[in-house]
Amino acid sequence: MANTLIFGHKNPDTDTICSAIAYAELKQALGEDVEAARLGEVNNETQYALDYFKQTAPRMVENVSDEVDQVILVDHNERQQSADDIDRVQVLEVIDHHRIANFETKDPVYYRAEPVGCTATILNKLYKEHGVEMKKETAGLMLSAIISDSLLFKSPTCTDQDVEAAKELAEIADVDAEKYGLEMLKAGADLSDKSAEELISMDAKEFDMNGNKVEIAQVNTVEVNDVLALRDKIEPAIEKTVADKDLKLFVFVITDILNNDSVVLAVGEAEEKVAEAFSVTLENKTATLKGVVSRKKQVVPNLQNAF
Repeated sequence: MANTLIFGHKNPDTDTICSAIAYAELKQALGEDVEAARLGEVNNETQYALDYFKQTAPRMVENVSDEVDQVILVDHNERQQSADDIDRVQVLEVIDHHRIANFETKDPVYYRAEPVGCTATILNKLYKEHGVEMKKETAGLMLSAIISDSLLFKSPTCTDQDVEAAKELAEIADVDAEKYGLEMLKAGADLSDKSAEELISMDAKEFDMNGNKVEIAQVNTVEVNDVLALRDKIEPAIEKTVADKDLKLFVFVITDILNNDSVVLAVGEAEEKVAEAFSVTLENKTATLKGVVSRKKQVVPNLQNAF
């Protein structure tokens, strides 16, 4: 068993899984005893990337303190998004590209946070800084993470650094980023086998907004109406989640990856905050958000300001 676990947030996405793998491989190359782990099930998009590059998903861990005393966080820092027992272990490092909130440590920590679109973009720099040559398969996973977080370079979170890193990684991985990326996103957008509970939890994050518990879930699709057709099952599942977690608001964002718009479904006593945040009128708890595709850069900040 390794001395240190490296993992990303709950309900892991492609950046979380692939960055944990890539950073663990870098650390191992530098002689450190680490292991990549995950805090949830692998989604369809991530599994496509793992299968394409013939890699195995990290081991799933329920309670990290049962296994190690030290951990490294990638792709997150907020306590409520991390392991339930994160307060029982020492956080050695954080590699992230999100806002910093609800985070503190007892000991000094190496913290690398950059305003880029993807954690893998930062890891690409770290490989070069340490002079470590990455494997072709690892480059493919890191490319997959950037494509996922940037929606194939169309998201407002995407920076020139992300695009440049993707070019470098695509060359190492020997793939056409555009062609591969579209197929990967389509694989992730296939929601036909998902239950209502899975749809609202597969990519959900909880936030503290001025003392209010807010959960924001997002699914990517090529046909928004196919998801909305399941509303009779989705809305009760959201209402149960709101009650179980004592949430002020649950925001379900359905993103059209072809047209780069989203439809939002707001449930909770603070649902009017969604209308305020985006200057829209909610009709039957829903509204179309033109040009909104990024939870990190477009949804969370707007809601934070509204609260």
